[in-house]
Amino acid sequence: MKRLTVFVGVFVLGLFGLAAAQTYTIGVSNGFVASEWRTLMVQDLEETAQAIEEELGITIELVFENADVDVQGQIQQIQNLLNRGVDAIIINPNDQQALNLALEEAVDEGVVVISTDQEIGAEGVINVVIDQTEWGRQNARWLAEALGGEGDIVIIEGFVGHPANEDRMAGVEEVLAEYPNINVVARESGQWDQATGQRVASDMLASIPNIDGILTQDGMAQGILTALNAANPDPFPIMTGEAYAGYLRLWDETARNHPGFTSVAVVNPPGIASSALRVAVEILQGGEVDESKLEGPFGNSLYIDIPFVITQDDLQARLEEFQDRPDSYAMDGIITQEQAASFMR
Repeated sequence: MKRLTVFVGVFVLGLFGLAAAQTYTIGVSNGFVASEWRTLMVQDLEETAQAIEEELGITIELVFENADVDVQGQIQQIQNLLNRGVDAIIINPNDQQALNLALEEAVDEGVVVISTDQEIGAEGVINVVIDQTEWGRQNARWLAEALGGEGDIVIIEGFVGHPANEDRMAGVEEVLAEYPNINVVARESGQWDQATGQRVASDMLASIPNIDGILTQDGMAQGILTALNAANPDPFPIMTGEAYAGYLRLWDETARNHPGFTSVAVVNPPGIASSALRVAVEILQGGEVDESKLEGPFGNSLYIDIPFVITQDDLQARLEEFQDRPDSYAMDGIITQEQAASFMR
């Protein structure tokens, strides 16, 4: 009887050891919070962590370092996460190079590090991203073709110097180089903020006559379209937009009042960080990334497809699909665990 008791005790301890091995602490470094998109990114992460727990029978503890910080502040976020003993770090980086040393030190400590939303070249780091350069190309090509290859346009971009903005603008410039009769008459930053975008657009519309098109990005397009409606210029320019429910509603209203107006919305999914979370879990459970699937400028990126593009043709269908969503809701896309596993050997 005594021997049986010892055996059962060892068996139970073994079970507890197994459970502990399947509990993962995953840190999230987010250095820019003044954005609807980033708020949705965090919400997606929380919901996806719960979904993974239910799917795989594991426990995920998310630790957030979530604040508006500069590069030094984000380096401190990384250090704080390492001090917490995290198993993995998912980072949305504020700089393409300045964080590399801190992230490489995390990799050297055995921490799985995944950059999301922006591509960085730190040794040992995997990027799980959409192709931001292609995102920029798609927007620019739509505008150029909608204008018939000619006209005066203004550009209202995101944060100058931010990796995602620079990659997008590289795609924009690549496409516009193919259209010599499209003239960029002004270019300013709207800081991925609706109010700032609205102010910048208002100033441009007041000072620049005969704008044919506006090329902008998500996070500020609704503010820009609000300024456009308030100014009511003639001619009334077309513009690239954003895949937010509020923008789609305003787009629809504007097109009814100005029959020549049209737009496009290339989805930039807040769920890209959740796709990174699923990849991180695969690696933590022993998966090894298939190097043949790594792409990008640094050779360390797993590209997630841009989920979809909204045009005038399917605007009504998308409005019906998201009719119960608030204006701040962004169209989304998150890979499944099976898709995450497909990136492994």
